[in-house]
Amino acid sequence: MQRARNALTPDALDLLQTVAHSGSFAAAARDLGLVPSAVTYRVRQIEDALDVLLFDRSSRQARLTEAGTELLREGARLLDDIDAVANRVRRVATGWEPQFTIAADSVISHATLMELAQAFFALAPPTQLRIRHETLSGTLEALTSGQADLALGVSLESGNAAGIHGKPLGGLSFVFAVAPHHPLAAQAEPLRDALLQKHRAVAVADSVQRGRGVTIGLLGGQDVFTVPSMAAKLDAQLRGLGCGFLPEPMARPYLETGRLVARRVERPPRIVRVGYAWRGAGASTAQGRALQWWLGQLESQTTRTALLEHHRIDHRVE
Repeated sequence: MQRARNALTPDALDLLQTVAHSGSFAAAARDLGLVPSAVTYRVRQIEDALDVLLFDRSSRQARLTEAGTELLREGARLLDDIDAVANRVRRVATGWEPQFTIAADSVISHATLMELAQAFFALAPPTQLRIRHETLSGTLEALTSGQADLALGVSLESGNAAGIHGKPLGGLSFVFAVAPHHPLAAQAEPLRDALLQKHRAVAVADSVQRGRGVTIGLLGGQDVFTVPSMAAKLDAQLRGLGCGFLPEPMARPYLETGRLVARRVERPPRIVRVGYAWRGAGASTAQGRALQWWLGQLESQTTRTALLEHHRIDHRVE
């Protein structure tokens, strides 16, 4: 009989995941290019080594037992750890991260981010670049949870977690705006909360995975239309589907052309301090070259301003 530690190889865990996802030994065999008896034999070897039953075979489907579910949960973590070790080894050898992930809040200029990505790729680095779109506290969470290496558009007012470094991008002002055909466009200013409460607000959902997230600018009892991004919020307000605060640089082109109308409210002006953040390198780990490059670009005031200001009109918005 195999020892348990010898049975739990990456290939064995991949095999178990395939069986669980496909739902049967026969389907897993087709996916893996094996005969069903070979898959059944290999699973039985793993079960014998662990002295547990991983799959319930009482029906035609292969259903995970409670022990099997726990093994795959922990196995996924082990595979991630193996990948992380391999990535660290490659980074030590070359100085470049195998993959570099940026969490960009939806207030960040997509066009400017793409221009920076283009300049990064011009270096021909051996690094795969990935961009995650996040909102509100989900942007910082992506960094602190290890799902991102750099976070753009985090609120500096929320503070940073231990081991996280941050610098400012700048102040981002918000304007309360509605479509010209929205009922609030014709109301006397300043608009009082009692009046706003009678009209639907458009809000961006917090992309945070743990906890309830945050809500900003909403009134108790107000009807809310929740959308996934600031671009979707802008689209909704252009269509008159609701009211709310928008980043002034994003709303500016539409205010200038009359497709949005700015309205004064009785609340004080809203300005948010926005920044960028990254995880600090450990005592024995040097900062990767991809992170160095991006942090170098962010030292430029022009770049920081562009990330908050340069929002191009999306012609798909009607």
